Amino acid sequence: MSGQNVCPNAALAQCFEACLNTAGRGAMKSVEMSRLRKTLFFLQYKAEAIAMIKREVGAMEKHAAKLGYVLLVRLNGTSDLRWENYGIIQAYPAVQFYDYTKLANRKGIPANYDLTFSYSGVPEFQTQVRLATAAGMRLAVVFRNRAMVESMIADSATFQGLPVVDGDDTDVRHIDPQASAVALYAKGKAKKDFSGFVVG
Repeated sequence: MSGQNVCPNAALAQCFEACLNTAGRGAMKSVEMSRLRKTLFFLQYKAEAIAMIKREVGAMEKHAAKLGYVLLVRLNGTSDLRWENYGIIQAYPAVQFYDYTKLANRKGIPANYDLTFSYSGVPEFQTQVRLATAAGMRLAVVFRNRAMVESMIADSATFQGLPVVDGDDTDVRHIDPQASAVALYAKGKAKKDFSGFVVG
């Protein structure tokens, strides 16, 4: 929507049509416009956007600490930016950052930044899948419907040799085991995706 692709492997993985941006409240115009404004702000005024994010994370970290919590931050909601390159995560070592990514070759990831690889079954994307699996990353896999996910969980099934865990109980991915398949079910436009991104 911004005129610049902020998900570098979306075309290769063929997940752009089934993008999460249409799931839940993401289908609302107000949410779409909010995301667009934030993306344009980041693209056009990068230094100011990074400074603002740092201020907001710092304020929320203090608030969480007062309540006795560790702050969790997910900077990529409907993007796949390499946030490790902007100094935000490094500035807050006591904050747990986490994201999904379709980039299996990310280097220099800070200890407080947890990444879950976003799977696609599209043949052209399998090199990335193999890299992620070889690195022991957990894979987030979108299945056709909730019934498929429930069946796999009940049967203690595996996906590409990895144990399957339920990914829809919570979005707090860093508590899921590495080298597992996090089973999610299709939402929004993904319900009608047959590119190979959605399994089943």
